Parts: sequence; C-alpha cells; structure tokens
Amino acid sequence: MKRRALIMVEGHARTGLLFIQAAQRLGLHPITLSTDPARYDYLAAERIETIHIDTDNLDALIHECSRLRATYDIAGITAAEEEVYATVGKLCRYFNLPGPNPASIERCCDKYVQRQLLAEAGVPVPAYRLAATATDVESSAAEIGLPVILKPAVGTGSSGVRLCRNVDDVAEHTTFLLGGKHIWRSSPRILVEEFAQGPFYGADIMGTEVIAIAAADFGPLPHFVFRECIHPAPLTEDEHKRIADISLSCLRALGLGWGPTIIQFRWTKLGPVVIEVNPRLPGGTDPQLVQLAYGVDLITEHIKVVSGGEWDLRKRHSHAAAVRYLIPDRDGTLDWIDGASRAAAISGVSEVKFYVDPKTPIVRKGDHRDRIGHVIAASPKRAQTEAILQRAVDLIGWSISPFPTLGKQEQSAAPHLPAPAEMARTTSAGKLADRGGT
Repeated sequence: MKRRALIMVEGHARTGLLFIQAAQRLGLHPITLSTDPARYDYLAAERIETIHIDTDNLDALIHECSRLRATYDIAGITAAEEEVYATVGKLCRYFNLPGPNPASIERCCDKYVQRQLLAEAGVPVPAYRLAATATDVESSAAEIGLPVILKPAVGTGSSGVRLCRNVDDVAEHTTFLLGGKHIWRSSPRILVEEFAQGPFYGADIMGTEVIAIAAADFGPLPHFVFRECIHPAPLTEDEHKRIADISLSCLRALGLGWGPTIIQFRWTKLGPVVIEVNPRLPGGTDPQLVQLAYGVDLITEHIKVVSGGEWDLRKRHSHAAAVRYLIPDRDGTLDWIDGASRAAAISGVSEVKFYVDPKTPIVRKGDHRDRIGHVIAASPKRAQTEAILQRAVDLIGWSISPFPTLGKQEQSAAPHLPAPAEMARTTSAGKLADRGGT
C-alpha cells in the first residue's frame, strides 16, 4: 500500500513548519516542491523530502507530481504562499483533488480586479484608481484627495505600501515603485487608494464560516508594519455581525468560499470598509493565536479538507491571545538581542521567537521584513493577556550600531536596555490600547 503524501508547493518562513508538523500528525508524508529550498531552513533541519523545481512552471509541476504518484498516494496539494496558490488550484483540478478555484484566486490576488468586483457587488471599499505612470498616479491622487495610499496592484506583506500625505510624498513613492527599486512580480501597476481611517480588524474564515475576528495595530506611519494583534477583537455583537455579514458578501463577490480566507477591515465613520481580501491562510502568527484563543487549529483543519476529509471548526474555549512584534527603530548592525528565556518563563507566554542573530545587518524596508521577532501570550481575560505581553516584552532588549559612515571606521549606538520606557520605543511601540498613528 502506497504511503499517503501531502504536496506543499513552496514553504513559508513563519508557518511552513506548522504545515509540516500538522501533516505528520495526520499521518501524511510531507513533500515540498520549491524553486529555492534553501529559503526554508526547517526543510533541512527536519529532513523533509524536498524537490528542487521551478514552481512557476505548471507543466513541470504536473510532470513531477505524476512521477511522485508512482511512489506515493498523493492525498492533497496545497501551499502557504499566496504567490503559488492559484497554481495549487490548477494542480488540484488536474489531479482531481480538493482545492481552490484558480480563477477566483487569480482575480482576488489582483488588488484592482478585487476592488472592482467588490465595488460592483456593493461591498464598501475605499475610493481607488489604477495607475501605470507617474502622471496617472498624480492625477489619481488629486481625484481621490490627499492623503492616499500607494500600493502595488499585486503583492503581499505590505511590500511597497505607503501612506502619502502630500504631493511630495506621492512623487517620492511613485519614483520608488517605478524607478527600479521595487521588485515587481508582474507589469508595474499602482493602486492609488483613499486612506480609510479607523480601527483595524481582520476576519479569519474557513469555507463560509467566520471563525474569528481580531483587532490589530501598526507601527509608525507612513508604512504599515503590523505591531500587535489580539483575539478576540473588542466588538459588540452588532459590530461582529456587521463584519461577518460583509465578509460573506466578499466571498460571494469574489467566488471564494472553498477554503481559508482572511479579510481586513477599517472601521471608519461610515462603518466597516474592506481593505483587502486574501484567499489563503494567514502567513504570520495568526494561526497560533486562533488556536490559543479558541482551540481551533486552522492549519490542521485546512489540511484535512485538502486531503479529502472534513474539518472540525468547533471552538473548544474562549481566551484572549495576543502577539507583539519586535520592530527596530533604526538601521545598522545588530550587536546583541536577548531576554527570550526570561520572557518565555512568564506564566501565560506561549512563544518568544527572534528572527535574526547578532551581527545581522538591519535595513528597514517598511514592510513585514522589518520585524525581528515576536512574543505571544494568552490567558482567559484580555486585560490579563495584555499585562502578560507587556511584562514579557519589557524583558527583551537589543543593541543596534549604525553602519559605518564616510570618514569613520565604526560608530557605536547606546545599548537598548530592557527598561520599560525605552522598550516602548525600541521593541514594541506600546500597548494596543495605547495605539496611535492610524
């Protein structure tokens, strides 16, 4: 009898290992197909079967999966990366396996097309325009009215996304996006968007069921780097229902509803406005938060459906779970970072993780890559979780020395010690309750 295998198309720096572990718990043999397996350090560390292949080449993937079927019973094919999720859908259709509708995924991953379909369905979205040249961007920003957000029409992780408060900001960021500094995965197209202001919420959906709604906050503008997220969001029953109802409208408008979806909102003066619909599982710490808060393992349940089973989305409990991301306030060389063991020893802390090692160059890009670590905490009550999280973050410190400048061999920065006042500036930017700058 052939061994049942789960094919992963590419991995994921944050959730890839969770997919591997979930597959193994379900009795599946994980196999990763990747253009660059070295990107995912857990593959070698866990001795995961890995095949080097061009994951942009559908024919090559079909050929490889056909070859693997001689040895394995392929139970399912999936991915953690949005960039290859439509390809996953095509593979699933070719091999008659459960999977997403590739056409729906492709439409959704184009932010302009997504906006059009949502607007046509009456879903509240910010005012928007599509631009391909600097002149188009300038005129679109003038039509919408400043401030505006400029973002690539295709992309993830807030890469290339910036708030522009005035015409100089617009010109500067347009030059960045179109001048060769931003790496485009497709032809350069910029979405010029109204800045919808208000609290930020994210809905985690499986199929057509809204599992959870979180509140989140960002680091300092003009960029949008997630700083903190907490489950559940502090919403009234009516507010929760409004977000859930709009979420289901998004699924209908975009032809989604088979598997996982994340929908991001801003609650403006006019109510909830949809910022973005992502047709995939979240790629950060959100699956861990959902499991801590509600006892629902999104990744495991997703793999069950991918491999022909049925998911169980029943909530086992109701706790408050939160993450604080560690974000540096300067560029330079990381001298040291410590406090992980002290923070992890606090009761209620679920995980402390650093993404970088000492002597690593820190070059902030204004997106998800700026984060150098995180702390996750959970408890029965929101206030208790926030207190645990802050206490843990206050025990973490680091030092960053500026890069050498012309005429100087070395410069030294004052160490960032884990004192509460300093830590609020260097590692966490404050509590969710004290957030500002949205």
